[in-house]
Amino acid sequence: MIRIGVTGHIGLEPSARRLIRSAIVAELRRHRPVHGVTCLADGADRIFAEAVRACRGTFEAVLPVPEIGAAPEEDRDLRELLRRATDVTRLTVPGRPELSYEAASREVVDRSDLLIAVWDGSPAGVRGGTAETVAYAVSRGKRVQRIWPEGARRLSVPAVAVPVG
Repeated sequence: MIRIGVTGHIGLEPSARRLIRSAIVAELRRHRPVHGVTCLADGADRIFAEAVRACRGTFEAVLPVPEIGAAPEEDRDLRELLRRATDVTRLTVPGRPELSYEAASREVVDRSDLLIAVWDGSPAGVRGGTAETVAYAVSRGKRVQRIWPEGARRLSVPAVAVPVG
């Protein structure tokens, strides 16, 4: 069984969600049986979890739990996915919330044989974001499969990107 992790954008247009799900399902079918590893963030991560289930695979969740903010379990869709996960790991890193996101993203990479990156290719991003996670995966010698279907769009792209690092 191959362990496939995911990183990717949040804030996807509804039409992009369908395109991305189809592309992920097609990729997962090349690797069956599959076990997914995801942070279950809204957007690419949840689409990935749905695609894994559609391919009769299993998945585990690595949740970035920052010191401040709402508990992840307050999100009804997330609660349902957590119920279906074979394992849930919660990572909390003291300090800024981005540190927990970065730690969780790196844990997904470390637990995976292959990383699917639902990514428009933009090098700009935030700490623990898609571009940084892909760079980390490459530095660890992990295989990365970028998915960004023709016609996929994000709801918004930040006008000023926060530097990674």
